[in-house]
Amino acid sequence: MSETREHTAVVIVGAGVAGLTLGNFLSRNGIDCIVLEKHPRAYVEQRQRAGTIDGFGVRMFREWGLEEVLAGDPIPHNEGGFYIDGEAMPIDVDDDNESLYCPQQVLVRNLTDVFLRHGGDLRYEATQVLPQHITSEHPTVRYRATDGTTVTIDCDYIAGCDGFHGVSRRTIPASALTQYSHEYGYSWLSVLAAVPTSPSGMAIHEQGLAGMIPRGPQASRIYLQCAVEDTPEQWPDDRIWSELEARFGRPVSSGEIISKQIVPLRSVVFDPMSHGRLYLLGDAAHIVPPMSAKGIHLALHDTEVFARAVIRRFQEGDPSLLDSYSQTCLPHIWNYQAFATWITDTMHNAGFTGYEGEFRKQIARAELQRQFTSDTANKLFSELTAGTN
Repeated sequence: MSETREHTAVVIVGAGVAGLTLGNFLSRNGIDCIVLEKHPRAYVEQRQRAGTIDGFGVRMFREWGLEEVLAGDPIPHNEGGFYIDGEAMPIDVDDDNESLYCPQQVLVRNLTDVFLRHGGDLRYEATQVLPQHITSEHPTVRYRATDGTTVTIDCDYIAGCDGFHGVSRRTIPASALTQYSHEYGYSWLSVLAAVPTSPSGMAIHEQGLAGMIPRGPQASRIYLQCAVEDTPEQWPDDRIWSELEARFGRPVSSGEIISKQIVPLRSVVFDPMSHGRLYLLGDAAHIVPPMSAKGIHLALHDTEVFARAVIRRFQEGDPSLLDSYSQTCLPHIWNYQAFATWITDTMHNAGFTGYEGEFRKQIARAELQRQFTSDTANKLFSELTAGTN
């Protein structure tokens, strides 16, 4: 079996939003990097996920000269709604709100095109990826190439952008990380259906929360609050359409259901977000419940902080921003975890009382009513109804 050895400044594990954004930032500033992705390109660019990019993300891409990656969204922008007990709540579009809905597969495809167009080194179907010697001054990453060759890359830093279940965080000794986690007392049934999205938005009802979000001209992602112990087999197609219609309080599009799964809702933070010369970005370091629509925000924030730190190190010889990476990111992450926990519990308690009871329902309803009369409500709820991560 043949083996090869290479060198680069930064090995990026994972070609999702964080990995490709980082690759573009570094390459445009003259820093060599290699992006490794275990899946084929077609899989990565077709994977259906939401993509609410808030004002921070939009401004960030513009400032780094990457505004083009936000273009070309083929998914129609349905007028999102918010419903409580079947009654549509007024949400006016905030003209000053720079956030936009760009599905992750579109953003990833655009980031990939730009990265490759500028000579980026992106390697798909890189299997058996293994970061090694991460506490030394010269870490390495080994992987198996598509031709069976074992490749060892010597590098200065490793960026783990390979998600919650990726190899990067598992490389760090468990004793070196503290995991903070919260399991919510409910789950979501997540359904992909081959139907146009009508109605589009989120609904609160005594039977539980519901959502119907566009994933294409003839595709919708459906969410239904359910019990933690539920299984997909307990949700036949007829029940899904019946529950969705009841919770929205109006007729809904119905048709072929492509897939369904139970998604546990959780919040997770790992501290610190680095060990030696391995740094964790995005879902590799933290998870927010999809109700908050802030997964992309946190991934992009980590990426910008890390990119600026690496650029400072190579251009000025100053490692201080790398040394403070965790301390810089974690306060921001905890601030958004607080928001995610609040909006998730508020939205779920406002309808179904089986979780925390009638008192919490009334508190949640009062909080929602207060939000609808506040200056920030339009921005908040327009982001939530545009799409959840």
